[in-house]
Amino acid sequence: MILPDINLLGYGHDETSKSHSQVKRWWESQFNGSQRIGLSWVTVRGFILLLTNPRIFQNPYTPAEILASVKTWLEQPHVRMIDPAEQHFTLLAKLIEQFGPAGNLTTGAHLAALAMERGLILQSTEADFARFPGLKWNNPLNSPVQNQNEDEARSEKMKSANYKS
Repeated sequence: MILPDINLLGYGHDETSKSHSQVKRWWESQFNGSQRIGLSWVTVRGFILLLTNPRIFQNPYTPAEILASVKTWLEQPHVRMIDPAEQHFTLLAKLIEQFGPAGNLTTGAHLAALAMERGLILQSTEADFARFPGLKWNNPLNSPVQNQNEDEARSEKMKSANYKS
């Protein structure tokens, strides 16, 4: 199951985004396919907030238009809202503490924790997700699904082994 980040949902709707066409095609293929999709409340809330905001968009969507999009997503049998597990705060705190001041990483840490505890593959164009060890994530605009953190860890182990020889 995948867990899209707000940037993908936003780019798919924002026709002024340079990534719009590519993201829209990706989202439609996911939405119209059989891939199970998880949505988080923080992502849905942010999607509604951003796409209806006249300070961000010259011609923002109306609340009715954006709510209709979300309703359409949630009516699909392969789309589910994903809630945090009971120990979510413990994992979230651990991720935040690893990186010092949370700032802009707070929502990212929340999504990373949600994906990790539920066994989801987070989908995002944000490279910051590479910071979270153990997170399976993917930038669907650049590469096929993979665990980028495992690849990086494997690369670091190989470098370390080479230095020890």
